[in-house]
Amino acid sequence: MGVTNLSVAAEIFTQEGKNATAERGVFIYGNDTIHYEVIRSSLSTDAAKKSPRKIVIKVHPDQRVVASAPFNATQDAIHEAVSKRARWICQHIEEFAKQKDTVLPKRYVSGETQFYLGKRYVLKVLVDNEHVTNVKLSRGRLNVTLKHELSHGPEDRIAKVKPLIDKWYQHKAKIVFHERLAQLLPKATWVKGIPSFRVMAMKKQWGSCSIKGNLMLNPHLVKAPKEFIDYVILHELCHIAEHNHSEKFWRLLTQIMPNWKEVKSKLDDMAEMYLNE
Repeated sequence: MGVTNLSVAAEIFTQEGKNATAERGVFIYGNDTIHYEVIRSSLSTDAAKKSPRKIVIKVHPDQRVVASAPFNATQDAIHEAVSKRARWICQHIEEFAKQKDTVLPKRYVSGETQFYLGKRYVLKVLVDNEHVTNVKLSRGRLNVTLKHELSHGPEDRIAKVKPLIDKWYQHKAKIVFHERLAQLLPKATWVKGIPSFRVMAMKKQWGSCSIKGNLMLNPHLVKAPKEFIDYVILHELCHIAEHNHSEKFWRLLTQIMPNWKEVKSKLDDMAEMYLNE
């Protein structure tokens, strides 16, 4: 992808679906056509009027380009901001394209990284015949203690270490999700009582809500920061009022979490890492 002495052209357009309107943009940098999405902040507040936000351009590892703009930014202003950063955008897309786009499966050996509430912890597998098998966080490490030595084969290690870590995540997820649900319920004034929830591992969903209002949450979500967890829980609580992704649903979600688009974008960006087993 060339990035030297090339002209820039850009435009922004909207895509109207059945339930929502999404802003998309496209610019041409030399021979390359780059698509990007526009995420606007929530409606104006007194603080926002006094201190206007800038238009922020970000290139994600999956090569998505996102322009975060104030709610009242004009298309010309966004166009200009993207055009000024065109060279920088193309350079970062090229850099990410060169990197491996796959995440290697976990081997569950000492030195690997495990996530918990948005922080990285180094896995340490220990063998101690005098202690019970357990998993504990300690000083930046996730320690897994086994009573018996492992064989040299990777299958034996995965078979013994992975279930212990999975069980630990399940346990932590129930505690954290219960805590976050209790904190968030006052925002969801349409919810009567405390919804029941189950923790269940899913490959393609962070959560779901049944017609009866019962929640199902993915234990892998506990690897993410609390703000990401809050977004998923609030998203599912909104489904108690609106069962589909209608305009009313998105307005309701925006009302109780104005920055949900930015949070969702960050969660999407880390999904492959959090879901990696």
